[in-house]
Amino acid sequence: MDYIIDANVLMSIIISGKAIYKPLLNYYNFILPEFALVEIDKYKEIIFEKTKMQKNELINFSYSVFSEITILPNYVMDKYVIEKAVELTKSVDIKDVNYIALSMQLDLILLTRDKKLITGVKKKKFNKIMLFDDFLKKI
Repeated sequence: MDYIIDANVLMSIIISGKAIYKPLLNYYNFILPEFALVEIDKYKEIIFEKTKMQKNELINFSYSVFSEITILPNYVMDKYVIEKAVELTKSVDIKDVNYIALSMQLDLILLTRDKKLITGVKKKKFNKIMLFDDFLKKI
């Protein structure tokens, strides 16, 4: 099964360095919008600070994680879908518009750790979203 993930899920996987994520990454197809790379780069210092791995271990783990993830460019999203996603996220957190739009475009569940986002978009009847921790418990 395919899922959209946001940058906070990806960063938590990378920071953890846990081998338990490897079978998960092999079994499920996790998809990111290209915007996630901007966020990852923005918080790279935090990734290096929070991980317990040495720099070369983190880099090698990151290679293995990214080799299992699909990153889609923004042009795959329809203008109409982006407009709907803007309406859903503008009063919650507009920077999450790309994740919601990709979820809508592909009709896939968005996995996130952002409780505020989940609460905000569910109030607007968007239900293709789930806490990553709930997903882990479910599988």
